Amino acid sequence: MTDAEHHHDLDADPVTDRVHDNSWSANLEQPEHAESRELVVEQAVSAVEHTAPGNHVNLVTHGDHGHPETYLYDALESACDDAVEWEYVQQCGCGGHVVRVRT
Repeated sequence: MTDAEHHHDLDADPVTDRVHDNSWSANLEQPEHAESRELVVEQAVSAVEHTAPGNHVNLVTHGDHGHPETYLYDALESACDDAVEWEYVQQCGCGGHVVRVRT
């Protein structure tokens, strides 16, 4: 990660600040997400951690990073072990991708 990316990550708002006891969507398509794949991964993992068991979060990732299987799936596996399941839902019309993660 470059110094500029690291500094930018520090300025990014968290994707959520509470535990969601329902199914919800995390918007990871903001301009700061386009600039940093690391931020997308970090906030995706955080979104999963902030989803109560028995629910799901739709991770809507920025299209600039390509299909999430190339960078997000391994990160989810490392961070969450077998505690979650995910499935690719679709590519959005804007170019982003939706991955549903069940906790």
